[in-house]
Amino acid sequence: MNSKVKKTLLVSAGLTLLLAGCGKNSGASDAQDDAKLNVVTTFYPMYEFSRQVGGEHANVTALIPPGVEPHDWEPSAKDMVKLKEADVFVYNGIVEGWAEDALSSAANDKRLVVKASEGITLMEGLPEEEEEGEEAHEHEHEHEDHALDPHVWLNPVLAQQEVAAIEAAFELADPEHKDDYKKNAEAYIAELKKLDEQYQAGLKDTKRKEFVTQHAAFGYLAKQYGLTQVPIAGLSPEQEPSPASMADIAEFAKQHQVKTIFFETLVEPKVAQTVADEIGAKTDVLNPLEGLTDEDRKNNLDYIGIMKNNLEALKKALNE
Repeated sequence: MNSKVKKTLLVSAGLTLLLAGCGKNSGASDAQDDAKLNVVTTFYPMYEFSRQVGGEHANVTALIPPGVEPHDWEPSAKDMVKLKEADVFVYNGIVEGWAEDALSSAANDKRLVVKASEGITLMEGLPEEEEEGEEAHEHEHEHEDHALDPHVWLNPVLAQQEVAAIEAAFELADPEHKDDYKKNAEAYIAELKKLDEQYQAGLKDTKRKEFVTQHAAFGYLAKQYGLTQVPIAGLSPEQEPSPASMADIAEFAKQHQVKTIFFETLVEPKVAQTVADEIGAKTDVLNPLEGLTDEDRKNNLDYIGIMKNNLEALKKALNE
């Protein structure tokens, strides 16, 4: 998207936040639904953070279905209707490359828009494998748009900032229940602070600090806790690394005695398995929390639970 258009949309979103006041839409036929804030989110972390803040006063839905990898998802006509009718729309930013165009198409001047990563200093992502010819030209602008790393929700400290941004919007949209939104947000932020403390304690004195992942999703987490993420592929989980990159990763893993190669849910683990086979290592899951799997839901796992599982997986791998 043209950068000028992007700036215009962001300014419009900011003005909406400032001027909306009681931003609830009217005219819905169900009185019970009218009594609750209609919150539409994009993918799982935005849904979970919004659900925790909204509590009993918000109907929170996610556009991207469970088990669907969000990077390349596009909204349907039905999704656009949901977006248009929302009192509040919550998205992370960058992951949802479609969001700003969709907001413009499904215009609603009463809707509050929350870009949860707004105000967070974003890291530059690793460069994607270079393409050649006409396809490279077609994707040149797309690569520009995705040059920043969106995965801030995987850092428990930055996740607290996203929750606070969501709380602020809910209070503007529904001031009648602002005390409850504040109470809910404070309770959840307290859980995230405890999670941060567990990460600090668990990763402080590990034998090594480098871990190898299939997808470059854990840069913010690594930076927060003094680790080094070595990704096989770039920010896009579907990216296929070159043979030279694969060889470099295998050599790095051998030199640093890496014995576990991490892959993620929702994406085929063949790249991680190939590297693991090359160096005689095993594979394990490091979950980027881009969507819950059927098994996650079956085990009643949520953001906090999966992040604790990630911590245990890291502790195990970094102390081998």
